[in-house]
Amino acid sequence: MNFRKLNPLYLLLLCSLVSCQDEQEKAAFEERKIAFNSEWQFHLNDSVQDTDTISENTNWRTLNVPHDWSIEGDFSPEHPAGTGGGALPGGLGWYKKSFTLEETDSTKVTSVMFDGVYHNSEVWINGNYLGKRPNGYMGFQYELTPYLNYGETENELLVKVDNSKQPNSRWYSGSGIYRNVWLITTDKLHVTKWGTFVTTPEVSKDSASVNIELKIANAYPKSKTAIIRTTFFQAENEVASVSEEIKIDGNSEEKITQRTSIKNPKLWSVEEPQLYTAVTEISIDGEVVDQYKTPFGIRSFEFDLEEGFILNGKQTKIKGVCLHHDLGPLGAAINTRAIERQLEIMKEMGVNGIRTAHNPPAPELLDLCDKMGFIVQDESFDIWEQGKTEYDYSNHWDEWYERDHTDMLLRDRNHPSIFMWSIGNEIPEQWSERGAELGRKLANITRNVDSTRPITAAMNPPIHTGDEDVTLQFDEPQQPNALAGSGALDIIGYNYAHQTYPKHQVNFPNTPFIATETTSALATRGYYEFPSDTIKVWPVRWDIPFDGGNSDNTISAFDQVRTPWGSTHEETWKVIKKHDFLSGFYIWTGFDYLGEPTPYTWPSRSSYFGIVDLAGFPKDSYYMYKSEWTNEDVLHILPHWNWEEGQTVDVWAYYNNADEVELFVNGESKGIKRKKGDDLHVMWRFPYEPGTLKAISRKDGNIVLEKEIKTAGEPAKLNLEADRKTIKADGKDLSFITVTITDEDGTLAPRADNLVHFELSKGGKIVGVASGDPTNHESFKGTKHSALSGKVLVIVQSGKDAGSVELTATSEGLEAATTTINFE
Repeated sequence: MNFRKLNPLYLLLLCSLVSCQDEQEKAAFEERKIAFNSEWQFHLNDSVQDTDTISENTNWRTLNVPHDWSIEGDFSPEHPAGTGGGALPGGLGWYKKSFTLEETDSTKVTSVMFDGVYHNSEVWINGNYLGKRPNGYMGFQYELTPYLNYGETENELLVKVDNSKQPNSRWYSGSGIYRNVWLITTDKLHVTKWGTFVTTPEVSKDSASVNIELKIANAYPKSKTAIIRTTFFQAENEVASVSEEIKIDGNSEEKITQRTSIKNPKLWSVEEPQLYTAVTEISIDGEVVDQYKTPFGIRSFEFDLEEGFILNGKQTKIKGVCLHHDLGPLGAAINTRAIERQLEIMKEMGVNGIRTAHNPPAPELLDLCDKMGFIVQDESFDIWEQGKTEYDYSNHWDEWYERDHTDMLLRDRNHPSIFMWSIGNEIPEQWSERGAELGRKLANITRNVDSTRPITAAMNPPIHTGDEDVTLQFDEPQQPNALAGSGALDIIGYNYAHQTYPKHQVNFPNTPFIATETTSALATRGYYEFPSDTIKVWPVRWDIPFDGGNSDNTISAFDQVRTPWGSTHEETWKVIKKHDFLSGFYIWTGFDYLGEPTPYTWPSRSSYFGIVDLAGFPKDSYYMYKSEWTNEDVLHILPHWNWEEGQTVDVWAYYNNADEVELFVNGESKGIKRKKGDDLHVMWRFPYEPGTLKAISRKDGNIVLEKEIKTAGEPAKLNLEADRKTIKADGKDLSFITVTITDEDGTLAPRADNLVHFELSKGGKIVGVASGDPTNHESFKGTKHSALSGKVLVIVQSGKDAGSVELTATSEGLEAATTTINFE
């Protein structure tokens, strides 16, 4: 049986769901879902002139969703979100969409699903109010059936999105229908929304037991007798099936469980993320009336008190990063290729884990983590009852937390990449008995929905340490905070306090360890200060305004600047690396993100925490991790080689698979260096002279790698390099083109900040520009951008017609460059 083949009648009904105005795109595993993203009308209220209404005189703009209106705005410290929110505007927006349905659909059940709307959304269909959803990160669904028109009469879906009360977040949220929308049409007898749950209670190399829980709804007025058949596939190969007959009363729902086993299962792992699909079909009188596909994976795992994280019987250190939901210059609007690129960059560094900080992520992120092999910590809340900003989720907590948390669990629990549920991040209540009480409530909700994964919370820290300035070393057990001691958690989650990690077994002898958030080191890509071995703590304290630093809001890219609650990159990894019982950690953060520009405020408008900058260009610490976390030969030297003659400079080298590194300047050796003890880099210090800096790594006397950095002349040329020169002609796919400014000989000009203009021939669209500079206020949505340290990024989106487009980059006084992008 090939699960890609649908019943012909079912396919005919599917194709008639919406008029030709909408894209007829099927979701990856869900043929009954049709993308409902095209040809929306949008209106953003003017904060002064408009009221909270629309009328016949309202001016509408046609666009496709996902859409983030905030990223289109101007940067300003006057926006209510502040620099913490990315210095971009919020507001109140309206979306509407007209569509028609065939008469034959009148016997079906039709719903609309929103994967995420930020935030305080309200929805109407044909003037009928469907409901409100304050949470901007959790998806939701409304049934439309009772209010729909069929045939030639149009339907109108209206969505109000209110992000006007700010600040409501500690980072950039984005605004609008920023995730995918789906129109779902099923038979009246069908599997419900998020209505399957696949578990594998017993797993070995020879066999895996497989259970699938199914929730079936019968919207017919009378009872129905049906055959429920579930077939299991690995790739397109059928590996098991199970079926049974049920009778379900009219206007009711019923849960059933089907059980089978799979011989010689292919196990999901970070190296080989093997996936299966369960295809559930409901048949009445021999006709398939509903089909529901559930991707899943087979794996065994545990968090051990002595050996840390064990996956499929193998000890595996979690080497993870935290990711916010924004996609840099694209804002919060979801694009699958943009997420995939982020994960590819992380995978190349050696990352094997993702924490969804600090809210339910886009479904596409989890799908990609399943396929690419990441150990995910899925997190539901940054806020419980006690707020962190004036208009945040605490205002909606009492009414919505049970529903939002439950929905996240139901939506996400089939993903094999998820290994932990996190019920909160740095919750103020963690220190009080109320925090313990709420923690137990959330834990109970979690276990009722999914008892197969452990529960944690990101606590800062989980023990009482007294004076925050003391060194957190001790021999006697310390008192846990209320949440850590509540009994709610299966894993103790640490935010920072890396000095306490070696004593975890003293403090929590019966509960495993995970470092939920670590490091908070700071850097501006391509900027360096000497001496490089002096550690700087910026700001002095989290609650004291920072009046130090550099006048241009830069931060040295040597691993030498950290927050007072954090540590350098090397500092934390050395601790995690040393002890088996430390299961792993999630670094703050993999990528820079919009908002929270610690330690600075305006003119900074995005973070400095990332190992990779906002444009997707790695900072130097990226190569330290790559040298530690991959088997690929690494030799990375820093800084650039344009300084004042005679100036005392430091040169660092990150390397692996070698015994030593020798450094040369213009052919003269500056000596051989070897890592000693737990060193993660080597360093030389000497007076600068222009020319060529060359490093050679050797193993047993044989050369492993050679790397050179040359002194650059004046900026002279532009160079374009696309991550992919051929992309899909689907109107969504992206090519990320790196623009490098070089001298006449092709050497990167490391201080070039030239303004680069872009022109694209007809057929595609420029959808983003960025350089990774946290202080740049040029629009991400323009066709020009200033470089940072010789680099700038431009993002080209495909059209829907096959062909090719030419991208040309120009800058005053520099030789232009052109590249071709193909759409297929």
